[in-house]
Amino acid sequence: MALEAGAAYVVSDENKYQGENILPVSDVLNALQLLAHFHRRKFSIPFIAITGSNGKTTTKELLHAALSKKFKTYTTEGNLNNHIGIPLTILKIKNDAEMAVIEMGANHLKEIESYCKIAEPTHGVITNCGKAHLEGFGSEEGVRKGKGELYDWLRSSAGSAFVNSDLHYLTEMANGIQSIFPYGTKEGIVTGQIKSVNPFLEVAIQKLEGITSIQTQLAGKYNLPNVLCAAAVAHHFQVPAFMIRESIEAYKPSNSRSQVIRKNSNTILFDAYNANPDSMLAAIQNFSEIADSNKVLLLGAMKELGEQSLVEHQNLVAEIKKYPWKKVVLVGGDFANIPHDPFLYFAHSSEAGEWLQKEKMSDTYLLIKGSRATQMEKVLDGLEM
Repeated sequence: MALEAGAAYVVSDENKYQGENILPVSDVLNALQLLAHFHRRKFSIPFIAITGSNGKTTTKELLHAALSKKFKTYTTEGNLNNHIGIPLTILKIKNDAEMAVIEMGANHLKEIESYCKIAEPTHGVITNCGKAHLEGFGSEEGVRKGKGELYDWLRSSAGSAFVNSDLHYLTEMANGIQSIFPYGTKEGIVTGQIKSVNPFLEVAIQKLEGITSIQTQLAGKYNLPNVLCAAAVAHHFQVPAFMIRESIEAYKPSNSRSQVIRKNSNTILFDAYNANPDSMLAAIQNFSEIADSNKVLLLGAMKELGEQSLVEHQNLVAEIKKYPWKKVVLVGGDFANIPHDPFLYFAHSSEAGEWLQKEKMSDTYLLIKGSRATQMEKVLDGLEM
């Protein structure tokens, strides 16, 4: 039991547990959320909420790195961005806090709304709205409505939003918010362009005095808006430009997102924590632009796409066929239920890993990507055996 492990008190909604160190409640989850909300109310610091279909965790990590250069910043750990993780994140915030960055994930309507009532964000970021969790949201319009619940909160609470000006639908969704701070490739408090991706992203900064470029350790040009967002938010809170550059350049992903891994003579782009049609398309297109003919795709199936799953997997296969690859390996899920010739198919990622081990590849670029449920890290194990 928790008490035996050293806990001072236990909160329980089961009558069978009683004692002076056991606090009875009608619903443990509700009690956790109410307690987190009570704790949140103790702080008058900026609470920055981040949500979106793609890029929210990377943006959160970059933003934490930049803000921490100047402020005592508390941030969502890992991917604890749900109905349990958000309250736990808030409860870990201590009295020395100067900033809080709260990641909010969602797969159905009213979810972000409920998190905003707990966290009461003063500032917010929606990275983008794409084809993610269609099974729960129902459609892309449903995704926008669900993610837009953050904007609804900021609109009603006189909050502030940092908005990617390149995504016109976000600009439209943000109408009516009291304070809007844009960022992007052409317009914003911070602007920048892709300078190179080989394979790490280097960003040419056009608008942020004191910085001309940022050399990241992130793979993929799709990380450009994540970098610009982190720079814009940090700049707004007056983090010195050189600190912004240093923090972003020092950030090295280790969470199965946008990682570049060197193994012997091979270069692996490993992005296997999550996958949806938009992130898959971006990863494939980015990989196709690497100037090398020795490239291998290993893609795990996408999840939570509902009735659109087969079509989206078919669209992905059609996209793959547009480019020349040395090998293409598809793993699991609905890849089994569509025509996928001439590509290889394995039901499980461990089988793909065994195949990769036997291939004994060298001087090869490999893209390994898939939804978390396909466990594409097992494919990576095959290269390391």
